[in-house]
Amino acid sequence: MHQKRVTLADVAKAAGVSRTTASLVLSDRGDELRISEPVQRRVRQVAVELAYRPNAASQVLRTGLSRTFGFISDTVATSQLAGDMIKGALEGARRHDHMLFIGESEGSEDEQARLIQAMVDRQVDGIVIASMFTRERPVPSGVGRPLVFLNTVPAEAGAQVPVVIPDEVGAGRAAARALLDAGHRRVHLIGAGPTPEDVPPLTIAGRERLEGILLELDGAGLKPASGRRCGIWLPEDGWRATTALLESGVENGAILCFNDRLALGAYQAIQEAGFHVPQDFSVVSFDDHQLAGWLRPGLTTVALPHYELGRRAVEALLAPAPATGFERVPMPLRERGSIAAP
Repeated sequence: MHQKRVTLADVAKAAGVSRTTASLVLSDRGDELRISEPVQRRVRQVAVELAYRPNAASQVLRTGLSRTFGFISDTVATSQLAGDMIKGALEGARRHDHMLFIGESEGSEDEQARLIQAMVDRQVDGIVIASMFTRERPVPSGVGRPLVFLNTVPAEAGAQVPVVIPDEVGAGRAAARALLDAGHRRVHLIGAGPTPEDVPPLTIAGRERLEGILLELDGAGLKPASGRRCGIWLPEDGWRATTALLESGVENGAILCFNDRLALGAYQAIQEAGFHVPQDFSVVSFDDHQLAGWLRPGLTTVALPHYELGRRAVEALLAPAPATGFERVPMPLRERGSIAAP
């Protein structure tokens, strides 16, 4: 048998006040309407004792707010690497007494449109559109709710939507700085470079990471010692590029990989050639994938701040007047054992 739901009328009756008085107290308007403090305390105490919960549907009608948000991703929800985005968004919503509806489009624009409509039908107060990898996406039209883009950027120039993304330029600078501070002056790039044009197509993270690297090296009066662009950033691509570097006669220096999977391939190539990390080659990378801590020695890498990205996206929805433009979230350097002095 289902337990009868406690209503506002039940609270009012038990507290000995009118339904209007109980409603004003429980919506935090008691002081505004000069309801005495003892009466307010009594109403709140009775509400706790009866385990009263406001009717969400009536709250929406009264305030126009449901205290719910939508979160629509392409593959974030099922990705081990970016699952912390969801956790951060959930925590951001929880801190402000909101709930999160989560959906995954699997990259289909039609499915995304269906999910948006389903969430609007459920009266969400705003929607986060998230991507596993930083990429351009069109801004959905006719949503009628605040939108925030998370780890994705509008394809349309001048689109008026808040964007929360990692600070990849700052990350590139931090990675290069870690090698410069260790005394390296010959830095070889694996994945992109050596010029700004040498980046795989549609790779926003790669373009911005390279920009940061080149800026930091230029500040030290240096250019990359070499660069090898890889169309896909998988371990075998890192292995092939690093093997080619070693076969060109390079026997020591610093290798800066554009993600941790490339670095895994670089480690293998270095070992197969009879060299060692970090005694012969210092290696630094990006993302802070789990494998970065499993490698021996541990891989120094610049971490994607997935949790913070998710939390900041929800907070952007909660802003009284959501700002447009880009918010770049800092990417911290995770120092392990892959860098040594040359």
